[in-house]
Amino acid sequence: MSQKFVLASRNSHKVEELDRILKLAGIDAQLLTVADFPDAPEVPETESTFEGNALLKARALAKHTGLTAIADDSGLCVNALNGMPGVLSARWSGSDNDADRANMDLVLRQIHDVPDVRRGAQFVCAAAVVRADGEEFTVRGTVDGVLVREPRGTHGFGYDPIFVPNGFDVTTAEMTADQKDAISHRGQAMRQLAELI
Repeated sequence: MSQKFVLASRNSHKVEELDRILKLAGIDAQLLTVADFPDAPEVPETESTFEGNALLKARALAKHTGLTAIADDSGLCVNALNGMPGVLSARWSGSDNDADRANMDLVLRQIHDVPDVRRGAQFVCAAAVVRADGEEFTVRGTVDGVLVREPRGTHGFGYDPIFVPNGFDVTTAEMTADQKDAISHRGQAMRQLAELI
């Protein structure tokens, strides 16, 4: 009998990614999203950590649906920007129109004069599971890399076109879904969650 989970996201990329990872882990799951619960509360990401924001969303959704809820918060932490945009990654530019591109362009402008040897960054993902009985846990995945000067690739989303993971010469937007899942921060966190689930 398949387990039923609800993912605190409307992001179709995240849903597809989690679905692939759960299947690879041998978990027979029915994955619902907040879109399946039109009256689900919108939860502002007001915490200062990725783990805090993931727990906020998972707690609210578990309470609302009575199901085991999975939520994540992730972002790009740029060394030359003292770890920013961090938890503000999705809203870094303040733009609602084509926010991914606006956020990426702003980061590139902010580090324009930073030499290549100091363009280190990390993708970070904290994922949380909250069960209907109140049990909860978090996990974290990170991948280190460098930021290139111009976007490359059409796969992925967010900051993928400017991030080259250590040990690779392609951006995460130039990788196949399987290649990215194998090394990505979200892939790492979701595989840990799959083991715990």
